[in-house]
Amino acid sequence: MAEKSPAKLMSSHPFFDELDAADIDYLAARATRKHLKRGGVLFHHGEPADRFFLLLSGAITIEIPAIEGPSLEVQHLGEGKILGWSWLIAPYRWSFQARADEDTELLEFDGKAVRERCESDPRFGYEILKRFSSLMSDRLEASRTKMMEEWNPPGFA
Repeated sequence: MAEKSPAKLMSSHPFFDELDAADIDYLAARATRKHLKRGGVLFHHGEPADRFFLLLSGAITIEIPAIEGPSLEVQHLGEGKILGWSWLIAPYRWSFQARADEDTELLEFDGKAVRERCESDPRFGYEILKRFSSLMSDRLEASRTKMMEEWNPPGFA
């Protein structure tokens, strides 16, 4: 069975729902397939961020690295999830770390090119910002919740 094209994958995905066909074509032209083996790190906290991802299969854990000891696992993402928003917000550095829980296939988007289009085409930029601001909110809320669960000292209100 032939692999679906990036445009075909995106056109049936809720994150890209209601984007113009030309916008989907633009994004699809800046997408490449990426494979990550189990245990592989997709990106590290603090590194330059210039891309985002659509998980096609497998699973990724979003983590906050600790100064000492193991990283704090914030969220587990599976098939169909969008990953990565740091490419959109200066200083364009990853706010989290992402590690593959199993062999994973992703679509990797050129965030720098998308960001440049956002700057030159405000309509497109607003559509992208709306989608990613929701993603940022979800990720930050998951982080807050996880930190409260894991790092709640006795007597802390």
